[in-house]
Amino acid sequence: MTVPLALLGLLERAPSHGYDLKRDYDSLFGRDKPLPPGQVYSTLGRLARDGKVVMDEVGPGTGPDRKKYVITDTGAVELHAWLAEPADPEPHLQTVLFTKVVLALLLDRDAAGYLDAQRLSHLRRMRELTEVRRSGPLVDRLLADHGLFHLEADLRWIDQTAARLGQLAEEVRG
Repeated sequence: MTVPLALLGLLERAPSHGYDLKRDYDSLFGRDKPLPPGQVYSTLGRLARDGKVVMDEVGPGTGPDRKKYVITDTGAVELHAWLAEPADPEPHLQTVLFTKVVLALLLDRDAAGYLDAQRLSHLRRMRELTEVRRSGPLVDRLLADHGLFHLEADLRWIDQTAARLGQLAEEVRG
């Protein structure tokens, strides 16, 4: 789910061609797992179909025509709602957290506010899991422990990232 929203965020920053979006996505979010070119264009096709992006101009290229994409109001509303909403606290959330923080910084949004909201969401989930740990059967307690350990790691990451937002902003805005 983050790839379409990340592309919308990159398009809100500036209208772009598909290859520029791939380059920017890979440099910001896909360092260890670059986005396949086909996924960029199939995602842009779905976003266009759903009215979230439109082609601004089509020009000749060395291969197929070069299409420049622009985010629509519908796409911007979805992006803004996604950026404002804390992600569900769950294991392996780092990628979503990181993507939201970087996009918030790129778009001059309140990344610190997002991290604060995410911290509160994690703490709420930790209280729920702590109650399961106190009163649940052993299997549920062990699963709650697993979830709590992951949430604790996320909280440490949130705190470290919040402390480094200025540096991160400089780096991603380059």
